[in-house]
Amino acid sequence: MMVVVFRARRTPEGVGEEYRHWFLRMSELAYKMPGYISHKGYTADDGDRLTFFEWESAETLHAWATHPEHVAVKKLGRENFYAEYHIQVCEVVRESKFKRDCCGA
Repeated sequence: MMVVVFRARRTPEGVGEEYRHWFLRMSELAYKMPGYISHKGYTADDGDRLTFFEWESAETLHAWATHPEHVAVKKLGRENFYAEYHIQVCEVVRESKFKRDCCGA
């Protein structure tokens, strides 16, 4: 599994309706890509944003990164929506899970 950590700070334009349009479109496109597992975003009190993506493999992540529509929107993001960003691509080497069957006592 591949994990992508995307940290960003948006410009004033990056909090507008055009950003929201492209964010929703890219989410819709990612959901349909083979190998997509999930993504979830978080915002810190200082405005720093973090989005965490999971992909089945390096190949499926590469297909997403090079999808023509995604490439065009990444360019738009650099030109208009982001003041800065930092991307880390990581390969999962170990994983463990825990899930309680019931909540409470």
